[in-house]
Amino acid sequence: MAGMAPEGSQFDAKNYDSKMQELLSQGETEEFFTSYDEVHESFDDMGLQENLLRGIYAYGFEKPSAIQQRGIVPFCKGLDVIQQAQSGTGKTATFCSGILQQLDYGLVECQALVLAPTRELAQQIEKVMRALGDYLGVKVHACVGGTSVREDQRILASGVHVVVGTPGRVFDMLRRQSLRPDHIKMFVLDEADEMLSRGFKDQIYDIFQLLPGKIQVGVFSATMPPEALEITRKFMNKPVRILVKRDELTLEGIKQFYVNVEKEEWKLDTLCDLYETLAITQSVIFVNTRRKVDWLTDKMRGRDHTVSATHGDMDQNTRDIIMREFRSGSSRVLITTDLLARGIDVQQVSLVINYDLPTQPENYLHRIGRSGRFGRKGVAINFVTREDERMLFDIQKFYNVVIEELPANVADLL
Repeated sequence: MAGMAPEGSQFDAKNYDSKMQELLSQGETEEFFTSYDEVHESFDDMGLQENLLRGIYAYGFEKPSAIQQRGIVPFCKGLDVIQQAQSGTGKTATFCSGILQQLDYGLVECQALVLAPTRELAQQIEKVMRALGDYLGVKVHACVGGTSVREDQRILASGVHVVVGTPGRVFDMLRRQSLRPDHIKMFVLDEADEMLSRGFKDQIYDIFQLLPGKIQVGVFSATMPPEALEITRKFMNKPVRILVKRDELTLEGIKQFYVNVEKEEWKLDTLCDLYETLAITQSVIFVNTRRKVDWLTDKMRGRDHTVSATHGDMDQNTRDIIMREFRSGSSRVLITTDLLARGIDVQQVSLVINYDLPTQPENYLHRIGRSGRFGRKGVAINFVTREDERMLFDIQKFYNVVIEELPANVADLL
């Protein structure tokens, strides 16, 4: 069957081939990138400013992840970079460090612009940027939809070094001239593939048109679909490409187990049995639908267990408050859906429970890759019914891992 298009599909092999030929003839796609292979085993030998290093270590990083070992230095050198690695591998800290290293702190003007596909991710980047730049006195602002335009304008007028935002709001601020592009020298697209699949392409082009001609561009993405490559051709100047393959990705340090629950209706009791263990640390529980978030939250509270919940139907403000409570540790168990998996990067999360297995194997990493981020330990527990056995098998194959049955002493693992 390989190479056969399904009946009536839009795939036209001839057309596809000629498209590829056209791309290749525009300058040999391969020739367009140079690869960059220099590896720095520790943050200390990257030539970073003292106060940036202090921020990195204070944030809890000890050793750079694979993408950080390769990606921070070329960005700091001012090169255009394409960095390709899955979510959860430390891309955010890579470009945050690269930006923080190059800012002129005496000039309180926007010098770096970072675009992200969702509000959660933009706010997450803002937090990381702030934390890493704590000793540098960096001023960062997140420009995202669902917040007050007036407030954005006020903060931008008072002066910031870095703006992180979603394309719609950022374009709006540029158009109103509340965000002045004159001093912007770094432009980063995070989760570029997500951004393009959400239809932000035109807005990204429009924003780029308004930026100064000579600008450093960084594109960070898990995959490089043709549209992403097209963006790199249009905007970038001799970019270096840094590729971290999937097998270098980090499910490392995360112990993974499954619990055989036979039937869906037995999951709740199983979870309640685990509750004491959950509340020792901070835990995230994933389910597959928003309705189920509400249902499970009610059931847990009905049994006097304290839990928080968040999903995409809640308004931004409510989600922010809940995430704040969870980050501060005043709530210890969070129930949520995949939608928000990428926005949760809580230092203390050491246990993830997949109450429902994800419907796609790749979401498994987005969920549990949160827990043991950057070499911190973590545990993931998967609830598996009869129907889920196939999916569990697929996940193990996809990530080349063996997931064992949960031992009785789960509390000792945390």
